[in-house]
Amino acid sequence: MVKQENSDEAEAVAHPLLQDLKSLEGQNSSSPEKGASFSGAVFNISTTMIGAGIMSIPATIKVLGIVPGFILILLVALVVEVTVEFLLRYTNSGESSTYSGMVGESFGPWGSIAVQICVIITNLGCLIIYFIIIGDVLCGSQSGGTLHLGILQEWFGIQWWNSRAYALLFIALFVMLPLVLLRRVDSLRHTSAVSILLAVVFVVICSAMAIYALCKGKTQKPRLFPDFAHQVSVFDLFTTIPILVTGFGFHVNIHPIRAELGKPSDMRSAARISLVISIIIYFSIGFFGYLLFGDSVMDDILVNFDQSSDSTIGQIINDIVRLSYAVHLLFVFPIMNFSLRANIDELLFPNKPILAQSTSRFLPLTFVLLSFTYIVAMAIPSIWYFFQFMGSTTIVCLTFIFPAALILRDGHGISTRRDKIIAILVIILAVVTSSIAMSTTLYNSAQS
Repeated sequence: MVKQENSDEAEAVAHPLLQDLKSLEGQNSSSPEKGASFSGAVFNISTTMIGAGIMSIPATIKVLGIVPGFILILLVALVVEVTVEFLLRYTNSGESSTYSGMVGESFGPWGSIAVQICVIITNLGCLIIYFIIIGDVLCGSQSGGTLHLGILQEWFGIQWWNSRAYALLFIALFVMLPLVLLRRVDSLRHTSAVSILLAVVFVVICSAMAIYALCKGKTQKPRLFPDFAHQVSVFDLFTTIPILVTGFGFHVNIHPIRAELGKPSDMRSAARISLVISIIIYFSIGFFGYLLFGDSVMDDILVNFDQSSDSTIGQIINDIVRLSYAVHLLFVFPIMNFSLRANIDELLFPNKPILAQSTSRFLPLTFVLLSFTYIVAMAIPSIWYFFQFMGSTTIVCLTFIFPAALILRDGHGISTRRDKIIAILVIILAVVTSSIAMSTTLYNSAQS
């Protein structure tokens, strides 16, 4: 009995973070009512997937065609489901309850650091991009010598208070700050539900406009397959894959959401339901957005709505679409911030208790991250392109490379031969497609 108590005390000293996580899981198991709800997990996972990338789906369908586009969405979702299964299986078999800690068990400290760096680059880039897009929608932007007015300028004229600096500062202090100060990811379930609802509203508006235009005979005939004769090359098809991978990549939030679930075993079902929701929304917005605008659809379909309409009703619809998307991103922001903050804290303070229990670390890190993303978004608005390139590479690692590497390493001896064959195929597909996509993107950028 004494030896058992001594061993428990030694483990608590050596792994305080692990002990805190286990104590929280024990509290959840003994008090199910305190655990996160299943629906909350579904909303939070779905919100992670349906972020800024939703606006690029119609352009993806334009390049691929409707049939290959739908097939590619299904294939990417299928591979994501497989790699999520890999992560959950190793989480259940190991001792760590975080993504980086789980990789660290198999690959050592450098493996853990690699995951944390990828999460930081990906999530920080996403948060800055969210700030930039919200600023463009509300306060306007200027590109190619053309000034695009934001919603606030259209409604109230150009004023000092609706400039980008003041408007985003107001949003950061009075909207984003209260959300990022929440210490449990499950506390964001209501804003996540609203975020999904806004995405559905956007799909409904696009589909209604597309059907109306179709009845009036104002739509182009959609292409079922790629137009190799005039518009795209085979290599251009590969540039669409990172867009979908970025959209479906929710692996960074698997462990925070799972840790708060009343029944952690429900995570598999929550992930699968969220994938189905995302597939439906992605294909719906891709199909109806492409049907509505045809070959004139932009890489960001929001630009198509950023145009003056011939009627008052049309202008109101355009403003509703743009404003709903900005609010949607506002509610995606705290979800991505949650895993970013947790990984930075785990990188800087690996042997400290979990962040939610330490106000002295939680508050300064929260304020610094929000201030940094605001300042960078204000100072370098063209950072979109840099993080689009970096985010594609790091998201591929987080979504495909690291989960497959865990299977091949098999630190817990649970991988089957079939698992390892699938893992090898996943890594090969990820490396080849990402390399071709990045090369094609760089080549096209150089040509233009």
